[in-house]
Amino acid sequence: MKIISPSLLSADFGHLERDIAMLNESACDWLHVDVMDGVFVPNISFGQPIVKAIKRYAAKPLDVHLMITDPDRYIRDFADAGADIITVHSEACIHLDRTLKLIKDCGCRSGVALNPATPLVMIENVLDICDLVLLMSVNPGFGGQSFIENTYNKVSAFRQLREQRKSSCLISVDGGVNLSNAPLLFNAGCDVLVAGNAVFKSDSPQLTIQKLKQ
Repeated sequence: MKIISPSLLSADFGHLERDIAMLNESACDWLHVDVMDGVFVPNISFGQPIVKAIKRYAAKPLDVHLMITDPDRYIRDFADAGADIITVHSEACIHLDRTLKLIKDCGCRSGVALNPATPLVMIENVLDICDLVLLMSVNPGFGGQSFIENTYNKVSAFRQLREQRKSSCLISVDGGVNLSNAPLLFNAGCDVLVAGNAVFKSDSPQLTIQKLKQ
């Protein structure tokens, strides 16, 4: 499976409707929406009103990534705003299993993200209620960071864990994804690639998306 989820954090905020329309016509599968609170990560981005506006124009599922503290407070709000997939950080959740069940109760697919230094053991016990595992390949909070090379090993290790547990959750990678490392990530076992600058800073975003999927 090769799913491409362009990150709207790298889009032109002054022409967001235009960029969403371009993605609707592209070969991408999801639209990735990064939500930052300035506490869990050192930056602030989208909130529920922007997600609701994006949903109005998007023809593809919204892949909403909550980089926020105490995400339980806002999960229902983001589901109501139009999120199809909601991913929370294991590091931000006191009761991760309860949080993932809340996401599913709201009618969304559930995802859990791990920062680069967080070991896989942190999510071993929630794979039965998780639809997606997002492995961060940069430290979250800013776009345009360099890819952390150890991510390949982490993807391979999680693929083996997934097979051992007979889990069907998807493996996603976010951060520094480009045309050079995309084939290596897919070969390592990745199912979903989140790409920001690689798509929106290219001369032809739609062609770049096609190449990422190949």
